[in-house]
Amino acid sequence: MSDRGTAADIPDDGQEPSLRFLSGGGEVGALMRSQDWSRSPLGEPATWPAALRTIVSLMLGSGFPMFCAWGKDLGFLYNDPYIPILGDKHPASLGAPFHDIWAEIWDDIHPLIERALGGQATYMEKLPLVMHRHGYDEQTYFTFSYSPARDDDGDVAGVHCACVEVTGQVQAERYRDEENQRLMTLFEQAPGIIAVVRGPDHVFEITNKSYMQLIGRTDLVGKTAREALPYVEGQGFFELLDQVYTSGEPFVGHAVPFDLTRGPDAPLERRYLDFIYQPIRDAAGAVVGIFVEGSDMTVRKQVEDELRAANRQKDQFLAMLAHELRNPLAPITTAAQLLKLGTLDAKAVRNASDIIARQAEHMTDLVNDLLDVSRVTRGLVTLEKEELDVNAVVAGALEQVRPLIESKRHSLTMQLSGEPVHVLGDRTRLVQVLSNILNNAAKYTPSGGDIRLKVSAPDDDVVVCVTDNGIGVEPDVLPYIFDLFTQAERTPDRSQGGLGIGLALVKSLAALHGGSVEARSEGPGKGSQFEIRLPRLSVPEAAPDASAGDEDTVQTEPLRVMVVDDNQDAAQMLAMLLEVQGHAVSVEFDGRGALQRARTERPQVVLLDIGLPDTDGYALARQLRAMSETHDATLIALTGYGQDEDRRQAEEAGFDHHLVKPADLARVAEILAQVPRARA
Repeated sequence: MSDRGTAADIPDDGQEPSLRFLSGGGEVGALMRSQDWSRSPLGEPATWPAALRTIVSLMLGSGFPMFCAWGKDLGFLYNDPYIPILGDKHPASLGAPFHDIWAEIWDDIHPLIERALGGQATYMEKLPLVMHRHGYDEQTYFTFSYSPARDDDGDVAGVHCACVEVTGQVQAERYRDEENQRLMTLFEQAPGIIAVVRGPDHVFEITNKSYMQLIGRTDLVGKTAREALPYVEGQGFFELLDQVYTSGEPFVGHAVPFDLTRGPDAPLERRYLDFIYQPIRDAAGAVVGIFVEGSDMTVRKQVEDELRAANRQKDQFLAMLAHELRNPLAPITTAAQLLKLGTLDAKAVRNASDIIARQAEHMTDLVNDLLDVSRVTRGLVTLEKEELDVNAVVAGALEQVRPLIESKRHSLTMQLSGEPVHVLGDRTRLVQVLSNILNNAAKYTPSGGDIRLKVSAPDDDVVVCVTDNGIGVEPDVLPYIFDLFTQAERTPDRSQGGLGIGLALVKSLAALHGGSVEARSEGPGKGSQFEIRLPRLSVPEAAPDASAGDEDTVQTEPLRVMVVDDNQDAAQMLAMLLEVQGHAVSVEFDGRGALQRARTERPQVVLLDIGLPDTDGYALARQLRAMSETHDATLIALTGYGQDEDRRQAEEAGFDHHLVKPADLARVAEILAQVPRARA
């Protein structure tokens, strides 16, 4: 029978029966029917074998992308769903050799084609291929199968392919994977603790680095919370997880104590956590797990506790300060009222005056201590260092404290080094350090006690050790005894007085000298020992010649003195004391009056308050220096401000001396005694 059939086989549309397999097929089917096949290796469709016709008929009728490569040159046939895969290669690809169409990917697909031509079907999923189908190279991905296409005799004559482009899917998966990776990186690097537990047994599914660092182990994933963290049992966390999983309600905890151990033999350590247990729900709304997120707040809580403790110390210190200042004010007020009555005999007047002087000196010491500790803690202290023999410093400190030691009838045993031991330091400050220690030993040792002082020089240090058999130190106070206000906080009703800042000052001053101080005590009633350690100088420098005399002649005769202070009581009292010493004293309460009197009386010494109602002491000092009557007078600044900046301003204004109120009368007398004879 002829392949073209008979007239009875011709369909009603006039198409030959041999081409009925090309019926339909959309754009490609129409193209096949109208195509000039003379140049195609496949020849005219009417000559195609029955097997190829069957394959083409199936392709044209399918909604799935397909192609068939047939014959020696693998002529290329495809269907409409395959057109988007070809891109600009359509329609020229129809009937062309397979190799010419996909030359850019031939090295990738040729081995698969050969396997199909050998009778073995292949399947590839998401195969990456770089195609050139839109005028540029683009990365694509395909899932496809190559199947042997057999002719009418059963021999493999070509390749049939069913394929789908999955480029968009792969790109979406990659983007999702990258996003997941970014999220996991953020998750891992998050400073807070993060974990995810699943199921009613709370099996760890995810834990980040911070969580594992907190817990002290990394093998958590896959274990239940109770299995991985057995030491947490009894702390309430497992019960909270059960509650959140059952109720579906989140739980938020703030500064919750958490005792953990970071190793099999490691002790429990206390941490404090802020955290939230957030239930995780599935699509149906059922709780399937819990998201754990939080922060280790241990350091913050410690800081807050320290701030609260410091605030309590501050309040207790202010109460102590008020108490300490009231104590001397009471006898001062009483003595002043008695003097005001004017009915006292000479002995009673002296007694009242002694009380006022003694208590005022005590108040001055308190204020000076406060100023000292303020300057030290703010780093405003400048040491005037020189080479010193510690034995001489000890002698200076003992000179200050000896009256208290003798008044309490203490026995003092002193063992010096036996040879000079030199340090580089500020004599005044080191005397202050040692006198503070000795003063405490004398003050807190019952009358008739035993105080021992020893100076030694082991290795490269000089050590001064002060031991007493006094009241001792409570064990819980000892670690904090050098903290500011600790004493005031621990014993606010003690009868010995003081503000609890002396030892803090000792520690700070010792540190400024490159040294240290340490306290020891076996407990209440068992005495105390304080050890001061300073770096030793190996080679002492030559000491200055103390025999050299001053160029100016010391003045011992009475002087003309003017006191300028808007505090009339203070000015009058200072004037009275200077008059008792034999000086001729005048008093003014403002700058204008001081200038007028200076022109007529030509004072040799002016004690000048800085704060005046009509000017300030600095400006007045400059005016006095500019006047011929007082340009060579000795100017002494009296002020309540004793910082380095205040002293600098006084010096720039022309003052010779700077004294902090209330003025030390001994220091005033010393200055007056040194006024040169030429000024007398």
